[in-house]
Amino acid sequence: MLKFGILSTAKIADEHLIPAIQQSDNASLEAIASRDLKKATKMAAKFNAPQAFGSYDELLASDDIDAVYIPLPTSQHVEWAVKAAQAGKHVLVEKPLALKATDIKKLIKARDKAGVVVSEGFMVTYHPQWLKVRDLIKKNAIGKLRRIESSFTYFNVDENNMRNRPELGGGALPDIGVYPTVCARFATGLEPKTATAQVEFDPKFKTDRYANIQLEFDNVDMNFYVSTQMANRQTMVFHGDKGFIELTAPFNSNLYEGDEVRLHNTKHNETQVFRYTGLNQYRYQIDAYAKAVAGKKQAYFTLEESVLNQKVIDAIYKSGKSGKRVRV
Repeated sequence: MLKFGILSTAKIADEHLIPAIQQSDNASLEAIASRDLKKATKMAAKFNAPQAFGSYDELLASDDIDAVYIPLPTSQHVEWAVKAAQAGKHVLVEKPLALKATDIKKLIKARDKAGVVVSEGFMVTYHPQWLKVRDLIKKNAIGKLRRIESSFTYFNVDENNMRNRPELGGGALPDIGVYPTVCARFATGLEPKTATAQVEFDPKFKTDRYANIQLEFDNVDMNFYVSTQMANRQTMVFHGDKGFIELTAPFNSNLYEGDEVRLHNTKHNETQVFRYTGLNQYRYQIDAYAKAVAGKKQAYFTLEESVLNQKVIDAIYKSGKSGKRVRV
C-alpha cells in the first residue's frame, strides 16, 4: 500500500483525491498537513487519517509517508514538489504543475537525483473513455483526422478564489485551458506546431478570463475556447473524413450527461455509443500512479509530458500578447 500524505486541506483533495485514495486497492491515506493544525486535525478526523501535521515540512520529514499529493495554489506547486522529492517522497501534483515550462526543469532534476516518481495530476488521461477515443482514432474509425474542436467554461467572479488571483497562478488557461490541450495531445499522439490566440484579461482581477485558441498540428487543426466568466459548458469533438467522435463529459466525468463517447459515421445515420457510468477517474489515476511507484509496467503522466503540455500554454499566452501566430 502506497501511504499518502496530503499537503493542505484544499477542496479538490477533500472532494476527489482523498476519496479516490481510500477507494484504491493499492494506496492509503496516512496524514494531512496544513499550516493550521486545527484544519489538518479536522480533515484527518473526517477521513480517519492516522496523523495530522501543523506544517508541510513536518509531513515531509515523516518516515511514515511514501508519497505526497500537492493541491496547493499553482504558484507553489514546483517549490513544494521539489522539496518533497528532495525528502525522498514520490509526488503527485495537482494540475497545472507550473506556470512556465522552464520551471519544470528543476523538478526533473530533483526527481532524477532522488529516484522518485513525480507526476502531474491529469486524471483524464486515465479514464477509460479517453483510452477508447485514442483507440478509435488509432484504428481509423473516423478516417483521416482533420479537425478538433473543444470548449471548457464556468462562471466564477469570487475575488477570494485562487482562480481569480494572479499571484497564486489564477486564470482560465492554467486552470482549464490545459484540458483541451492535454486531451488532444493524448488522444492523437500529435504535438501542436503553432498557436494563435486572443486572450482577454479581467480588468479587476488581472487574470485571463477568456481565450480563443487555434492550434495547428501536422495536417490537423484545433480550435477551442475557455472562460472563467461564461455559462458552464464543456465539449470535445474529433472530426475526420469518415465520421466524428464527440464526448458528453470530456473533462469532469459524471457531471453532465454521463460519460459517453459517441462515434458517428459520414452520413450521420449511424451512431455507436460507448457508455462509462459511475467511473471515478481520480481512482484510476491513484491506482495507476501507485502501480508506477511499485515498479510495475504502468503508463502514467510524466514530467516530460508536462513540459510539452505547458509549452503549448506558454505559446498561447505569447500569441495572445503579440497578436501573432507563434511556434510552440
